[in-house]
Amino acid sequence: MDEQAIRDYVANKFAGVDIQIGDEGIAAGDTFFIYDPDRKFEGAQRMPFATIVTKDYGDYDNASNLNRPGVYRLNIGVTRASFVSLLGSPSPEPTDFAALDRLMPHPIYGQQWWISVISPSETTFEHLKPFLAEAYELVVKRRSRAGSC
Repeated sequence: MDEQAIRDYVANKFAGVDIQIGDEGIAAGDTFFIYDPDRKFEGAQRMPFATIVTKDYGDYDNASNLNRPGVYRLNIGVTRASFVSLLGSPSPEPTDFAALDRLMPHPIYGQQWWISVISPSETTFEHLKPFLAEAYELVVKRRSRAGSC
């Protein structure tokens, strides 16, 4: 799987998603999947339900060793129940956050029920599709409850 295949899947599968690829600054090259059907949200309202990160972020987020050639991390915000059923604890010890094609807690946001896979294979991505759908459904429900759509 490459990053573009994931972007294409999300674009074709989920309505109202704005796929933003950072073009400058710290987020350059990273992808943010944001539910924003009317393209009206700004700032903190543009919280993604999934991301693709292509590089380490200094001392803040470097456990995945994303600075390797061709390596990226797919991150998905799921429910607590899904997270626990997949991984148990938000921070199981020890975790090799640099392992390729392995489901794991997000190295920073695992406590907020985010899962991650570094450079997922097609087989692993197939396994992740229901969790992308869950993350999408969560944000759609939040927006509808808040009256934001």
